[in-house]
Amino acid sequence: MNFHVLFKPLLLLTSCFRQSFSLLKQNSAKVFTLLFTLGLCLSLGFAGCTSRNVQAPKVVNIGYQKSAVLALVKHQGSLEKQLSSSGVTVKWLEFPSGPPMLEALNANSIDFASVGEAPPVFAQSAGVPLVYVGNSSASPEGLAILVRNDSPIRTMADLKGKKVGVTKGSSAHFMVTQALASAGMQYSDIQPVYLSPADARAAFQQGNIDAWGIWDPFLAAAQRHGGARILRDGKGIASWREFFVTSKHYADTNPEIIKQILKTTNEVGNWAKKNHHEVVDILSSQLGIDAPSLELAESRRKRYDVQSISPQIIAEQQKVADTFLRLKMLPKPVKVADAVWQPKS
Repeated sequence: MNFHVLFKPLLLLTSCFRQSFSLLKQNSAKVFTLLFTLGLCLSLGFAGCTSRNVQAPKVVNIGYQKSAVLALVKHQGSLEKQLSSSGVTVKWLEFPSGPPMLEALNANSIDFASVGEAPPVFAQSAGVPLVYVGNSSASPEGLAILVRNDSPIRTMADLKGKKVGVTKGSSAHFMVTQALASAGMQYSDIQPVYLSPADARAAFQQGNIDAWGIWDPFLAAAQRHGGARILRDGKGIASWREFFVTSKHYADTNPEIIKQILKTTNEVGNWAKKNHHEVVDILSSQLGIDAPSLELAESRRKRYDVQSISPQIIAEQQKVADTFLRLKMLPKPVKVADAVWQPKS
């Protein structure tokens, strides 16, 4: 509280009263004018005091997917405790996949998110002013192309002319393109069907698509209960990392909040590595997926840490961008390095 600002109008009040009494017998009109001026001064003085010292609370809006590490951060509530001392509250918004999350980032509906490799590339090409602020380790086995157990499809070559379901702009989308390339095939050799994970699962089980590119834990659930087998996973062709992103403006104006989110996320991730069964219990209730399926997914998952963006990671992401540009899926080229946050010293 600025006491000088507070007491200045009070001193003015005392002075004005003294003058008013001395003038009372001389000219009542002057007294009225003086008191009117006094009221105006007091009003402006206290208003200035209030505007200088009372600030609206800050809210950080975080987008998350139920299967991502941020879901565990939300569950534990540790970030709220860390940020509350700075007068910051946390609001969580759930999304089914990365692309709509980054649309929300562009619309300023969220301030921070974690997504896979492909969504930030599409968003950057579309002009979303995002920046990468961190990434996780790779979990390539958590991505795969599935076919039904009774399918005659045995090799990637057998996918020629077939319908392959995938979420457009997702990490699984990139993995499908790389799997085809590794088999000497073109993306045009398949019939891509762009579906959300839930819609793709229904289409897969009903036989409306021949194969499905998907990620854990939906991958594990389909393996155990969806009559599916893996045709090709991401090993050697896709990293499947989590990328932590925000807008450049938000990062530049709230660097301490970003650092605290990353710090807390890394701490929760370290806890998750040591408490495998508790993680399964938490995610099972949130996702509605049985524990054995999640056990399978967790056995392949290494995406719990938070690392700084390195030149190697930038090169990996640039490959993702160049791949989708070559396939004419991006509106314009992107330079991933331009979207890496450089905190001001």
